[in-house]
Amino acid sequence: MKPTKVFCIGFQKTGTTSINMALTELGYSVASVFGRNLKLEELRATYVERGLAKARQHDAVEDMPWPLMFRELDAAFPGARFVLTWRETDRWLASICDHFGDNPDVMQQLTYGADAPAPVGCEARYAQVYDAHNAEVRSHFRDRPGDLLEMNLSHGDGWDALCGFIGETPLDTPFPRANSSSQRKSLGQRIRRRLRRMGIAVPALNATGGDG
Repeated sequence: MKPTKVFCIGFQKTGTTSINMALTELGYSVASVFGRNLKLEELRATYVERGLAKARQHDAVEDMPWPLMFRELDAAFPGARFVLTWRETDRWLASICDHFGDNPDVMQQLTYGADAPAPVGCEARYAQVYDAHNAEVRSHFRDRPGDLLEMNLSHGDGWDALCGFIGETPLDTPFPRANSSSQRKSLGQRIRRRLRRMGIAVPALNATGGDG
């Protein structure tokens, strides 16, 4: 186990998967999303307890519902380092709408409200919750700036920022970029070509930029 916990508390589609890959390359054991198999009531009642137990077993965490429990993580793990991944609200909203569309998801209900199970159709609510979360994180760490690193991967943040913050030596490799629109479009095009060769009609591809 690493001596210091690293908690990525940015919402999904802000580069969290890239952070996971980067930390994994640095030798960290990373816990990701959990609880999507639960009913909303059970998830709401148990995610903090479940999350704290998982955090004890890993060096780092990212994705949902970890950002929702940043205060509990801070209280339970003194000296931990927190990474707030973020992107401009309009770009983030376009990305999460493209990724989830109008498909209901229990994690979205936990995060944005039981009446907002999918981003499409609930854009204003999602943007409001996203902005409020980022503001709450910044306020929480206002008097402890050394415990919080903000990273915007689209602005070029990468190894130097992350490794300088957590006390690791930067790797001499490109910083991971996961779930980018170009990657998703390339994969989608390959799948579409394969389906066409099988004689299966497929709709037009529509991908908006975004990073998981």
